[in-house]
Amino acid sequence: MTKKTSPPVAVNLPLALTLNRESPDALHLQLAAQLRAGVTSGTLAAGVVLPGSRALAGALKVTRGVVTLALAELAAEGVLDAVPGVGMRVATGAARPVTLPSAAALPAWFVMPPPAPVDAGQPHGGISFKPGVAASHLLDVRAWRAAWQAATRTAPGGDYGPAAGQWPLRVALAAFLARSRGLNADPARLMVTAGSLSALGLIAGLLPRGSRVLFENPGYRAARQVLLDSGHTVIPVPVDENGLITDTLPPARLAVVTPSHQYPLGVRMGVPRRLALLEWARQHDALIVEDDYDGEFRYGAPPLPPLTALDEGEDGGGRVLYLGTLSKVLTPAVRTGFLVAPAALLPALERARVLADAGHNTVTQDALTHFILGGHLDRHVRRARRWHGQQQAALASALAPLTEGELAQLGGIEAGLHACLHLSPPLNAEAVAAALALRGIFVGTLRPFTVKISAQQALVLGYGGLTVAQIEAGARAIVEVVRAESGRLTS
Repeated sequence: MTKKTSPPVAVNLPLALTLNRESPDALHLQLAAQLRAGVTSGTLAAGVVLPGSRALAGALKVTRGVVTLALAELAAEGVLDAVPGVGMRVATGAARPVTLPSAAALPAWFVMPPPAPVDAGQPHGGISFKPGVAASHLLDVRAWRAAWQAATRTAPGGDYGPAAGQWPLRVALAAFLARSRGLNADPARLMVTAGSLSALGLIAGLLPRGSRVLFENPGYRAARQVLLDSGHTVIPVPVDENGLITDTLPPARLAVVTPSHQYPLGVRMGVPRRLALLEWARQHDALIVEDDYDGEFRYGAPPLPPLTALDEGEDGGGRVLYLGTLSKVLTPAVRTGFLVAPAALLPALERARVLADAGHNTVTQDALTHFILGGHLDRHVRRARRWHGQQQAALASALAPLTEGELAQLGGIEAGLHACLHLSPPLNAEAVAAALALRGIFVGTLRPFTVKISAQQALVLGYGGLTVAQIEAGARAIVEVVRAESGRLTS
């Protein structure tokens, strides 16, 4: 009888690798998970060089492609570095050994959760098309330093600030939203948060435990995990070139959407679907979370009104809670976002914030208030929009040979800081990403963002943290690899 599980293989590494051919998980995913666990636990220390793909494949008795896909995924996550002439080695900073109590010291009921579903840091070396990276080098350092000097001119107070945030910053952020997004938000309905995930966690806590929540598929996996960790049932809803498909939405208490620049496809929801979603919320007595994470950046395409602006309710707002963040428009270092909610929900949100962390850092709030009221945030947005527009044009131009040759289609390029390169059949995105990783070009795919259905064959290309020269070089490599892979498959 043939064994379905390979015996543990040491392959000159301080851990045994075992692949189960009866598992529903693909072999390359099993291998990647075991190597990742070895790194994050500290068993594989920083700088350890892995065996070559041929040797590893021979030891595990799998095809070389299985190993190549696994190593490429870990390289894209920043767990491994591809070093020319050396091979794959454990990246510095990827191994985070954690000293835990012994199993006997832990409660019997405790189950260690899996790692948070967030992107790893930038790989060392090469070109990483990691989405969500801001252009912080454009920051006016003199103005930034002056804002913090103003905030620290006097000693901080001895008490906690308001849970919803300090009033001057709420006023400044509301005015910024009116200028940048055309959203007339009452400062009294605006709460300063520690970012969009923090805000979503507060909202999730308002729902009865076990509530049904509609969520875009593919979608923002960290936000999905926040809802799951809050004890809710997440219902994936498909997305097409016009955003969330609203034709047959099932009943739920909440829908979470990214209508301005869908994450990760980059498409935007048209006005008819926005209105249909609002009508769905009215019919089912539901709420909507509108995550507008990078709505300030549009390149030629006219802005659509936020869902919140279309939401007609009584007493200061209806059914939409608007999430914004300064992470993309300024820097994630300040860990500051904002939430615009219906007035009736503010007391419950403030209570949740008090119990979560008693409110946002007051010194940071003071500094941001000085920075915004001095006009520096608006000037920074204008600089960043010009810069990102140059990046977007460079990416589109360098990838034109693929789009013109009908090997791929570039989507989501009209806005934001990332785009999706949809590959034509029979191209496989994972295989293309693996081949690129071997050349030091790191891209994502839609697989990690997709649940219950087969992921579309597309590369996720974040360009916000790259120079124009890096974008052009990386895109040229993408063109070469896609062409080579297409030729191999059709020959």
